[in-house]
Amino acid sequence: MIAQDLTLITAAELPPERLHTAFNLAFADYVAGPFNLGLDQWPALLRRQGADLGLSRAVLNEHGEVLAFALVAPRPQSRRWRLATMGAVPAARGRGAAPALLDDFLQRGREAGLVALELEVFAQNERALRLYQGRGFSVVHELHGYVAEPGRMAAEPCEHRQVELPAAMGWLNQLAAAGFSDLPLQVMPESLQSAVGLQAWQRGSAQLLFTVPDEHSVQIASLIDRDAAQGDAEALLQALAAAHPHRRIRVPQLQRLDLGGAALRRAGAEPLSLYQLLMRLTLS
Repeated sequence: MIAQDLTLITAAELPPERLHTAFNLAFADYVAGPFNLGLDQWPALLRRQGADLGLSRAVLNEHGEVLAFALVAPRPQSRRWRLATMGAVPAARGRGAAPALLDDFLQRGREAGLVALELEVFAQNERALRLYQGRGFSVVHELHGYVAEPGRMAAEPCEHRQVELPAAMGWLNQLAAAGFSDLPLQVMPESLQSAVGLQAWQRGSAQLLFTVPDEHSVQIASLIDRDAAQGDAEALLQALAAAHPHRRIRVPQLQRLDLGGAALRRAGAEPLSLYQLLMRLTLS
């Protein structure tokens, strides 16, 4: 229950600059490093996170200042909502705003008849992890990130198909029907459709989506191999290293070990020390 001197509102009611300011304040001391997101970048972040401001909420104090917020992303294909991000400004911590937002998220999910609620949290973020576990969320998968410096990953061209993005997104959308539904939103079409410069390669049971943001790096946006051996994923990674021999290859902390992570490790990529947990609360 929210304190009497606090007000819970729909995030869509707030001017974008106020929510953006609260976001930067809340994540200034984030475990994965501080955010300094420009206001011009705010719409792109919301798109990448799949956030629906009509489903999202914010807590205000008696002066109308934003104390905390919870951005919510619907996943209609699986009748789930994702807690895209939740944060409280430093001055508001300990006032119960974040737990109140989480309880509201749970209540609204039940009222909407959802199957489950989900979120990602860094395993090293002990305070947030305790809060989510205390509300019944449990770990479904570890999500690791990787980096391979130039020359570190085995480089070998292979036969593969470069596919158009609509076909690549269709491939991803078919995963749930094939039994692969426990994937973070950020590696799926809801998030990837807004990516700039995205390229897609396919080989056998695997698909690799990546961007080349600058002359120094390659960013893997989505790597999934439906075969447990992950041989096709490993071949695609080696082809990527051969195509970009002088670039660092990076993978954000969204990679499941069983759907491509093992291939990354075999190919020579190093796991990052910080990693996330995909957590879920089953409602029905």
